[in-house]
Amino acid sequence: PLQNDSVVAGGGAIEMELSKYLRDYSRTIPGKQQLLIGAYAKALEIIPRQLCDNAGFDATNILNKLRAKHAQVGPPGSP
Repeated sequence: PLQNDSVVAGGGAIEMELSKYLRDYSRTIPGKQQLLIGAYAKALEIIPRQLCDNAGFDATNILNKLRAKHAQVGPPGSP
């Protein structure tokens, strides 16, 4: 029997959403902590970038499209 009916996205979607959240959050913090959080957000994008590279896609183009999609769509559960 199905115990959990929620969907977990793959292909680096979680990392892209976390990166977006951290980038947005870092803009609210002054000083060096802003840079550290921004760097961590950028590091999370290595995972989808590597998946694109491994699949033979243009990683820069796809990551730009993913960023745009994540900017359009709100967090899970929002209308």
